[in-house]
Amino acid sequence: MNIQTLLVEDNINLATTIATYLKLEGIECDFAPNGEAGLNLALNNNYQTILLDINLPKLNGFEVCEALRNQGVDTPVLMLTARDALADKLNGFDVGTDDYLVKPFEMEELAARIKSLSHRRSAQAKKLFLADIEVDLQSKTVYRDGKLIDVTPTGWTILVELMRKSPDIVKRDALEWAIWQNDVPDTDLLKVHMYRLRQQLDKPFDKTLIHTVPNHGFVMRELNV
Repeated sequence: MNIQTLLVEDNINLATTIATYLKLEGIECDFAPNGEAGLNLALNNNYQTILLDINLPKLNGFEVCEALRNQGVDTPVLMLTARDALADKLNGFDVGTDDYLVKPFEMEELAARIKSLSHRRSAQAKKLFLADIEVDLQSKTVYRDGKLIDVTPTGWTILVELMRKSPDIVKRDALEWAIWQNDVPDTDLLKVHMYRLRQQLDKPFDKTLIHTVPNHGFVMRELNV
């Protein structure tokens, strides 16, 4: 299966060269010539990676990346730029980029980095959204249907893991590792924490979002997904 990538680059010749080469590597590119168009495509489509130039018309790469993270988009972002100053790189990471490649670059290296990034989700998103739930990763607050939910620290860890992986199943041992690492208790404390989280997050509302998958683990999603 081909990797789906968004390329946001105002240099048409360079964009064409990149897209042509990446197609040979099994990487399909959608293209946007400016930051505004790139942001719109990224918010309305599902990509495995985003290639983002910094010097863009309408919205620059920093602004696009920051807007994506504020909207909860966790697609990995690789910034392409002619700037190689440390301050620019740090700024890129501050707004949520995952990797950085300075022009001119080798196409083989670009393809390799895209393939590596495509296997994971970015941890740089500032908010996570699912149905009527909003999780703010910076303030560590949880809202459902506009109501503040006061989850416990362990409940927070479980919720973030489930939302980051949604709609995929999270195995029980993966949740236990996220909470306790190498110090998993002998008793089934995970069951207790899951019950408490469900009481807070699901019971007061009409729609159930946290589901148990027998013999596999847990999943957070709407039933019609």
